[in-house]
Amino acid sequence: MNLLSNLHAGAFATALLFSAFTPSTETGPQNHQLRTASSSAQAVSKWTIDKAHSNVKFTVTHMVVSETEGNFKLFNGSMESAKPDFSDAKIEFSVDVNSINTENENRDKHLKGDDFFNAEKYPQMKFVSTSFTPQGDKKYKLSGNLTIRDVTKPVVFDVVYGGSVNDRGGVKAGFKATTTVNRFDYNLKWDKMTEAGGLVVSKDVNITVNVEMTKKS
Repeated sequence: MNLLSNLHAGAFATALLFSAFTPSTETGPQNHQLRTASSSAQAVSKWTIDKAHSNVKFTVTHMVVSETEGNFKLFNGSMESAKPDFSDAKIEFSVDVNSINTENENRDKHLKGDDFFNAEKYPQMKFVSTSFTPQGDKKYKLSGNLTIRDVTKPVVFDVVYGGSVNDRGGVKAGFKATTTVNRFDYNLKWDKMTEAGGLVVSKDVNITVNVEMTKKS
């Protein structure tokens, strides 16, 4: 009888020890709060472009001595980021080539043709980011792949973050991105020369994108 009692007592003590050192699987309020906090920390914010307060512009040198400006009227883009400094941001942007505007109908028609964009065959330009790297002082390097016509090449934009502000219960953020691309790299091949030997339209195209982003609720 004493032997049985000792065995039962030993088993009971072992069960107590095992219970004390085994992690709890209960889903009590404290564990739920920890999981909620962890999920919130990893929540991805989604941003869309406020088109009324954004623009896509470009400039090229004309006849070697002056600059000609243009813009695209139709564009779209989005950004996703979980970190407050946007360092993990994923950015996509597209432009409707047929919306090009240089304030000259004949020139716009030429730009839409095969000497330049061939907008009928390639109606969109697209950019997909690969990294968004903070440089300090609200500056970033935005790296990604730019597709014009049927050519995709890596590009790097210099970006300035203008800041964020609450607006009517939502959050707005402003960015200005600039880069220069060689149009010949994308088969925008028109290369008429001036009498002095320079290109009528320079090979380098300066691109400026000003965007105001709206955070989705």
